[in-house]
Amino acid sequence: MLKIKIMSSGKVVLGVLAGLTAGALAGVLLAPAKGSDTRKKITKKGKKYEKELKEKFSEKLDNASKKFEKIKTEVTDFAQKNMHKAEKVKK
Repeated sequence: MLKIKIMSSGKVVLGVLAGLTAGALAGVLLAPAKGSDTRKKITKKGKKYEKELKEKFSEKLDNASKKFEKIKTEVTDFAQKNMHKAEKVKK
């Protein structure tokens, strides 16, 4: 008979962290370049990704702002055009 044991989430997290640590350690020990060179490359890549993310986020934020302003204008125009109807209903 096959028994399946379910690991607690704490053990899973601990296993993942141990694996990440072992991988990072192996990467540093087996890296073909000096540590300072590797850190420079990592920093350069990080800045590149940061710039790309900022550009994408900025573009999406600009688009959302434009859509919001358009909707705001349309709602204001609609309300102004139909205000007299509301006044008639009140009377």
